[in-house]
Amino acid sequence: MARQWFLAGLVVLLLSVFISASTAASKAEQAEPWWKSAVIYEIYPRSFADGRNCGKGNLPGITARLDYLSDLGVDAIWITPCYPSPQVDFGYDISDYCAIDPEFGTLSDFDNLVAEARKRHIRLIVDLVMNHTSDRHPWFIESASSKNNPRRSWYIWSDGKDGGPPNNWLSLFGHSAWRRDPLTGQYYYHFFYPEQPDLNWRNPEVRRAMYDVARFWLDRGVAGFRLDAICTMFEDPRLLDNPLKPGTNKFGDPNMENRYNERQDEVHEVLKELRRVLDSYGDNRLLIGETSEASVAKLFEMYGRNSDEIQLPMNFFFAFVPELSAREFRKQIAASDLNPARGWPVYLLSNHDQVRHYDRYATGSDRDSVAKLMAAMLLTLRGTPILYYGEELGMETSPPTRKQDVRDPIGKLGWPLEKGRDGERTPMQWSDAPYAGFSAVKPWLPVAANYKSHNVAVEQQDPSSILNFYKKLIKLRRNNPAFGRGAYVPLNESDNHVLSYLRQDAGTGDSVLVALNMSRQTQHISFDLKRHGISEPEATTLLSSDRHAPASVLLNSLTLRPFAVYIAQVR
Repeated sequence: MARQWFLAGLVVLLLSVFISASTAASKAEQAEPWWKSAVIYEIYPRSFADGRNCGKGNLPGITARLDYLSDLGVDAIWITPCYPSPQVDFGYDISDYCAIDPEFGTLSDFDNLVAEARKRHIRLIVDLVMNHTSDRHPWFIESASSKNNPRRSWYIWSDGKDGGPPNNWLSLFGHSAWRRDPLTGQYYYHFFYPEQPDLNWRNPEVRRAMYDVARFWLDRGVAGFRLDAICTMFEDPRLLDNPLKPGTNKFGDPNMENRYNERQDEVHEVLKELRRVLDSYGDNRLLIGETSEASVAKLFEMYGRNSDEIQLPMNFFFAFVPELSAREFRKQIAASDLNPARGWPVYLLSNHDQVRHYDRYATGSDRDSVAKLMAAMLLTLRGTPILYYGEELGMETSPPTRKQDVRDPIGKLGWPLEKGRDGERTPMQWSDAPYAGFSAVKPWLPVAANYKSHNVAVEQQDPSSILNFYKKLIKLRRNNPAFGRGAYVPLNESDNHVLSYLRQDAGTGDSVLVALNMSRQTQHISFDLKRHGISEPEATTLLSSDRHAPASVLLNSLTLRPFAVYIAQVR
């Protein structure tokens, strides 16, 4: 009897230890903010889905396609601006921060989108444009009405110099960054188009007004904001001339270093203040920054101390890699993964301002293989990936071939050296029906030429499609602990053709090998993983772009076909 009592007690003790450990693990998982394991999907609303058959995408269209996004496996969607706007810069010139442009729907449509997305466990992130407003915003109309108007100091105004603008600063979109107002005789500053005057963030009233804008959307249930062009929010008040560099740009202007009108230190004050606004709502509300810093070191200063600024300083370092290069991508990954702030990395390959990566690295029949290769890298790294609508299909960039067809003002101004961004903003390809199933009427931009073969309806039925490869990757990422919490461990770092690494979770002991052949030649590689705690000579295949890949392979003799993806469990 005593022995039975002892065994029963031992069982109870072991069970309590197991429950305690499980509870601790569960709490640890819960402590991880949702955005660390999330897959974020950027939507350009004008081009995603037309729910009203008007030729332009809108909020009801997005809502109608939420099941597709849920099936894809995304955790959050980021939508570019849908606020009332004259649409000079397609929504980035805002005339009312607390409403929805009728072109996209109503506030009720927005609330319905938030609610329906929540039912599918998808969070909604919206663009917050803090650097500038539209010149038709009531704030600017008041500011421009007289030098004595109370809102005059809400924007950057200055007298001219030597019969011209106050200094030599240039707009990102070409020519002087100053426009003379004939009513008051002064110039106002615009880093972007003249119709987008910059706010004066040194004015406390501007800060309070913009934080109230953030609260308006947080109250409506958004999970956070993507902050547009935050590095341009402050200017040196001395208005000193920027240094010139040799040559001219695509607009015919002199090349210039934006020393005094970009990347000023005061931006960190604003990010800390905005961070506190979001933190007051709890639920790990997210800030993604469009942080166009020149170096990784400067970029990750945006985290602040103890991540008290933004959680995800979005960058374009991947997008700026011009060719497939294991060496270059390895370098970029290391810089982000080992950033001095110890912040969480964030990666993207394409977006509404960048040429789609489907065209960037390959041509012809290789493009689909390379699309899968790049997806595998993006979705298996330690960090948060941001997908751009349609990249999961292999949508291609389709720039206009005639100036008269250009819609983007940048293209109209800089043609032919600058063709604008229309090519990466073409309608989502839902089917091979007329207009790619995007709309029943002619859309605002022509659909890409490859819509017959690369669309949702066709690819859903093809097990080897890019779309189904994305789905498999996202599912693998979600279900394997090594991808959720695991460290990034680079392998074979002298290899110029194959990018390879381990994802290792110290808590569970799970280890996954990722090998990506970034060359047009078959590669034969070998891995010695003993120093990483891997003793078994074989790897168990989890996912491969080769449909005939064996169930297991020997680590000392792995063969990768051109542009092949191989992902395996190792022990």
